Amino acid sequence: MTYLEDVLRDLTAEADEVDRLVAGLEPEQWARPTPAPGWTVADQVAHLDFIFRIAGAAAADPAAFEAIAARAKNGFDAAVNAALGEYAGLSPDDLVSRWRAQRASTIAALGAVPEDATVPWLVNPLPPAVLACAGFMEVFAHGQDIADAVGARFERTDRIRHLCLFAVLTRDFGYQARGLTPPDVQFRYELTAPSGEVWEFGPADAEQRVVGSAADFCLLVTRRRHRDDLDVSAVGADADQWLDIAQAYRGPAGAGRTPGQFAVLQH
Repeated sequence: MTYLEDVLRDLTAEADEVDRLVAGLEPEQWARPTPAPGWTVADQVAHLDFIFRIAGAAAADPAAFEAIAARAKNGFDAAVNAALGEYAGLSPDDLVSRWRAQRASTIAALGAVPEDATVPWLVNPLPPAVLACAGFMEVFAHGQDIADAVGARFERTDRIRHLCLFAVLTRDFGYQARGLTPPDVQFRYELTAPSGEVWEFGPADAEQRVVGSAADFCLLVTRRRHRDDLDVSAVGADADQWLDIAQAYRGPAGAGRTPGQFAVLQH
């Protein structure tokens, strides 16, 4: 199995977990506010559909993707929020059906791209496997928002390795979002997977180190929990600063979450 096939299989499974959660919600739960200010549960699913639509266009219809990207030139966040208006009035059943169809189409389109090729994306072209990892990040982050809104909890699996890898590749996004210059040193990451395996990224002799729970690391880099509530620690001043600003997505960081906003996860 190629890495692209592996990440697409795991992206499918991760999205199915979120699908099962929202498919079982009562109508009133769709209107519940989530920890993302101004966004309801329905908005979170609409956002996932929109992101998968963009990725599907990038993989299968570059001209359509360029048209979408052109509309986002004045700010991707503004484009995202404007897109939510397209979903106003959709019933929960219609919204779920739309997202199911879109993600199936997108995953098939990504799988049809040669693994050594690239597809256009918002800043730079990306290999299809990396774009799939970005999709995994979106499903993890917005699925967590939905779970928090309705009092549910996901049992994390070793599928999250794709998000850990993506966060390592995008280490500098947090600096860029704040106009900071990234340190000219590499980090070492030692993350304990849900299975107990230790995943290692970066040079073994790096002085700047990040260690801890892989599941908590994913919550950190998606800014769904505050570092104080997570089993993730740093060795070195640069790595410690990074824990404050880590984000695995481009653009404004947002307010993030506050210490103690959620119960500390049990491991």
